[in-house]
Amino acid sequence: MTTDHTPPPDSPELAVSVREVRKRYGDRQAVDGISLDVRRGEFFGLLGPNGAGKTTLVEIVEGLRQADSGTVRVLGHSPWPRDTALLPRIGVQTQASAFFVRQTAREHLATVAGLYRKDAAAADRTLETVGLTDRGHVLVENLSGGQRQRLAIASALVHDPELIFLDEPTAALDPQARRDLWEVLRALKGEGRTIVYTTHHLDEAEALCDRVAILVGGRIAALDSPHRLVAAAGAPARLLVPAGRIAPDRAAALDGVDRVSEQGGSLVLETSSPGRVLQAVDALVGLDGVMTRTATLEDVYLELTGHPAPTGADGGSATDTTAPTTEFRA
Repeated sequence: MTTDHTPPPDSPELAVSVREVRKRYGDRQAVDGISLDVRRGEFFGLLGPNGAGKTTLVEIVEGLRQADSGTVRVLGHSPWPRDTALLPRIGVQTQASAFFVRQTAREHLATVAGLYRKDAAAADRTLETVGLTDRGHVLVENLSGGQRQRLAIASALVHDPELIFLDEPTAALDPQARRDLWEVLRALKGEGRTIVYTTHHLDEAEALCDRVAILVGGRIAALDSPHRLVAAAGAPARLLVPAGRIAPDRAAALDGVDRVSEQGGSLVLETSSPGRVLQAVDALVGLDGVMTRTATLEDVYLELTGHPAPTGADGGSATDTTAPTTEFRA
C-alpha cells in the first residue's frame, strides 16, 4: 500500500535502497523478497510482530549479514562485503549493545568517539544530547537499564553519522524518558539525519515516522505514511460511554452503531458514523463522560498482523524490559 514513485537504487535522494532481498535460515524464510527505499532526511519505521524479519532486514542493510539474494545500497554503496569507508557515515544501536562496563559513561563514550577519530568533546556533547550529563562520572556497570539504553543511543550518535539505525531504542525507558528521547530524535531529523527505526510502540511510530513499513512473515504488508495507512484502512471510530449509563442491547440498536463491547469500565461503541452516534447518545443519556477514539496505526497493525504489538506493563516491549548488554571488562 503505497503512493510513492520508485527512484533508481543509486539515486542521490536515497539513503537506503533495498531490492528483492531474501534471507533464509534453514526451513524458515526470514526475509522474502522485500523491496523498499528510505529517502535522505526521512524518519522511516519498521514495524511487525516478533519473527516478522525486521532485525534480519536491518542487519543486512547495516552490513552485518549477507543476503541470500537481492541488492542493497546504503548512501550509494553496497554494505556487503563490509565497507569500512561506509562505517563512519552510519550509526547503529542494537538491542544487544556492547559496553566497556568498568569505564564511566563519559570514558566509554570518549573511547567510542576515539575509534572514529573524534575528540573527547564529542562525548560531552552527546551525553548532553541524550540527557546523561549528570551520569557521566558513573561506571557503566552501575547505570540503570534505561540509562544504559540512552548510552547505547549516544554511542550510535557520537561520531555524527548521516544515517542512524535504531533497534527498539525506547524499550527500556520509562514513559517520561521515552518522550524526552522523542525530542532528541526529532532534533536529529531536523538536522537532516536519516533515521531507520524499529519499534513495538505504535504510538511512537505514528508520532515520529514519515513513513512506516509493516512486515508480516518476511514480507511488506503495507508501506506508507501513518496518516495514509490509517485513512486507507477505514477502521471504525470508538465512543466510550461510562459503564451503566446505557444497556449494551440498547446501544447496539442505535442508528450507526456497528459493534458494542465492554472494556475497562466503559461501553465501547464502534461506528463509521461517529457524528450520528454521538447525536443519538446525547439524545438518550447525554454526553457527560463520553469519550471518542479515532482510528490509529494500531488498528492498521491489528488488521494486518492479527495480533497486537507485544507490550509490557509500562507499554514497552514485553521481551525487552531491560537493555541487554555484552560486557567488556578491563
